[in-house]
Amino acid sequence: MLLASYFACALLLAACLALELASCRSRPPAAPHHANPAFRRFQRGYYCVYLLALAADWLQGPYLYKLYQHYRFLEGQIAILYVCGFASSVLFGLVSSSLVDRLGRKKSCVLFSFTYSICCLTKLSRDYLMLVAGRVLGGLSTALLFSAFEAWYVHEHVERYDFPTEWIAVTFSQTAFWNNIIAVGAGGAADFFAEWLGLGPVAPFMVSIPLLVLSGVFAVKNWDENYGKKRAFSKTCGDGLKCLLSDRRVLLLGTIQALFESVIYIFIFLWTPVLDPHGAPLGIVFSGFMAASMLGSSLYHLAISKRYHLQPVHLLSLAVLLVFFSLFMLTFSTNPSQESPAESFLAFLLIELSCGLYFPAMGFLRRKVVPEKDRLGVMNWFRLPLNLLACLGLLILHDSDRQTGTRSMFGICAAVALLALLAVGRLFALSRHDAELRLTALPGQADADATPEL
Repeated sequence: MLLASYFACALLLAACLALELASCRSRPPAAPHHANPAFRRFQRGYYCVYLLALAADWLQGPYLYKLYQHYRFLEGQIAILYVCGFASSVLFGLVSSSLVDRLGRKKSCVLFSFTYSICCLTKLSRDYLMLVAGRVLGGLSTALLFSAFEAWYVHEHVERYDFPTEWIAVTFSQTAFWNNIIAVGAGGAADFFAEWLGLGPVAPFMVSIPLLVLSGVFAVKNWDENYGKKRAFSKTCGDGLKCLLSDRRVLLLGTIQALFESVIYIFIFLWTPVLDPHGAPLGIVFSGFMAASMLGSSLYHLAISKRYHLQPVHLLSLAVLLVFFSLFMLTFSTNPSQESPAESFLAFLLIELSCGLYFPAMGFLRRKVVPEKDRLGVMNWFRLPLNLLACLGLLILHDSDRQTGTRSMFGICAAVALLALLAVGRLFALSRHDAELRLTALPGQADADATPEL
């Protein structure tokens, strides 16, 4: 597994580099924003804070399960810790946007740095309740990470600096690109500190703290405060529910998101116990996963280009189909009597590649069918079944036998992916007669919100 992990990571990175170079050659001449020094300076101020926050978040990905295992907790106990994190994410995710608008976007970003630092410090404790508290803080921090930073940027971009709104997509697209690079590098860095320096699985969490502190300090020093409009939470959710039930396209998208992403959440929990017993370097494996996701994103942009002109709904269908196929593979490769870690690793890479296709396609379709004024409420309703399904899956795993439970869970996930595939099929049929679900403008700036929300 050691050599296979390094080889797969290198191969995927080479493929990403080749696609990026090809994309650079076919890119149109530099747009006006490239020649605007004020805009470039504003972007750099945003990147300094947000990219440090993302780096700290990604560093914690490879060794979370391993850390709990290192503390001698059973798989069922670890599953409960993950459930606490998901449940916390549900609760805080529902109110995070209102909280951020009232508290202030800058203060919320600084609060993120503080709460996530405390979350990392709790990883030094072997006390189960302290680790539960850490997971709750992690849920709050994740909710702030995916709401406060972008909300601050959009307000400053439009209200304070009065830059053209089309340039927002440029910044978010570049952020998504650097986010992928950072994610790949974070896996290697986590492996270096945990394995090469022999500091153990808690090391990546400690390394995250200085990055979080720097992010908070830069926000305090360089950012101005801004606030959002006060919105009644009940009205936001009520309007979102009306939109969800009145448009079957929105309902189908919500169904697909809940089914697909709940499977991804369970995959995030299961990949470590499947590969770790076979000597896989977890940090490098994680880098390989992120490289596969980046390759999927590059393939998405290539597929919707003028040369191929595929539609996002086609790529969404392909992503769900690939995940179903991968989970079907995993029901065989995780058979206790004849485990095949190489096949499992390949299946995991395919799942990550599917995520690279899925998130930009889903982002495009959501923007097309969900009105801006209802988007927050609709997203709250989307997240609720998503996290509940993920929690239910982990609770089922908690009550099952270790040897057969993992294989059974992949079987259940394959069935869930099949349901998602049926919903995608229905959406695909609708798109043939619905111009709103099709990409008509020149691609290249349609997928700024392609970053995964997991």
